[in-house]
Amino acid sequence: MISNLRRAVRLPHRRRKVDLSHPARSPLGDAVVNCVVYIDGIRQSGRCPAGDAIEQVRKHGNGFVWIGLHEPDQEEFAGLAELFGLHPLAVEDTVDAHQRPKLEPYGDTLFTVLKTVRYVEHAELTATSEVVDTGEIMVFTGPDFVITVRHGRHGSLGPLREELEAVPDQLAKGPSAVLHAIADHVVDDYLAVADAIQNDIDDVESDVFARRTGGADTGRIYQLKRELLELKRAVAPLDRPLQVLAEPTMGHKLPGIDPGIRAYFRDVADHLTRVTEQITGFDDLLNSILQANLAQVTVAQNEDMRKMSAWLAIIAVPTMACGVYGMNFDHMPELRWTYGYPLVLGVIVITCFGIHRGFRRNGWL
Repeated sequence: MISNLRRAVRLPHRRRKVDLSHPARSPLGDAVVNCVVYIDGIRQSGRCPAGDAIEQVRKHGNGFVWIGLHEPDQEEFAGLAELFGLHPLAVEDTVDAHQRPKLEPYGDTLFTVLKTVRYVEHAELTATSEVVDTGEIMVFTGPDFVITVRHGRHGSLGPLREELEAVPDQLAKGPSAVLHAIADHVVDDYLAVADAIQNDIDDVESDVFARRTGGADTGRIYQLKRELLELKRAVAPLDRPLQVLAEPTMGHKLPGIDPGIRAYFRDVADHLTRVTEQITGFDDLLNSILQANLAQVTVAQNEDMRKMSAWLAIIAVPTMACGVYGMNFDHMPELRWTYGYPLVLGVIVITCFGIHRGFRRNGWL
């Protein structure tokens, strides 16, 4: 039974293409993406204003309303904040965005911030390539409502809503089930992005060790490290909130968390730990690749210096001979000798040839 529940709750790694014709979708240009009432885990037909929706839920007494927004401004969000009694600090964070992942209780409302990530496809990694694009999802969960606010052009919750609607028993557990599904959705994307970055790292590593001289483009490695740092900033701070959601002793004061959902939060926390360890390993590997690349550059420079030194040593022989016989003294040996000139040239050639052969034997040339 547990395995069946896990399959029902876990989201697939491959996301279906978003169909804007579905009732759970609307174009991203509207601040309010959707407002849906769920009674006993079943989606109620029709769309209604938030005020009517929450009135319907509270009249029935066993359901919740899920309101989704995309990048609302202060004026657009003010009405919902007043209707649901949201804390001003949480409202300010929601509108302004650019928050770290966190979990904050405000009375009977829980405010959660998660960072979404997307891998940016590129034909070839360069020193200016964007690899990771980040966004945010803010989630307000109360006794009978869920409000999700998304920032960024990715991380759509439309497919997630459909998958949850296919498992009404899970939705019947209330807003905490939606919070878990969103966290699971976000961490699944972390895993996908980490796997994609692994391919970029493999390409850079192959490039570094495939070149015998000069090394690879250091800018590519540094850019990949910067993009990995952006991913780390999105992933690492989420560990503490998930631990609090998963452990009753740590999150005993959290409002509205169904005890049956905590086990699923532990599963998400385990996956987040895996991603965090991957990122740490990637960072260490990139440091090693960068050091190896710099070492290759240094070796190549030293080899060039050896070659220059060897040629200078060879050139020094004729330079010395020409310098000696160019001093214009009247009394110098071999100046009047018939075979002096060819003898000196022969000595120069033989000496240079011997030095050149010795340097080649030692690998200097």
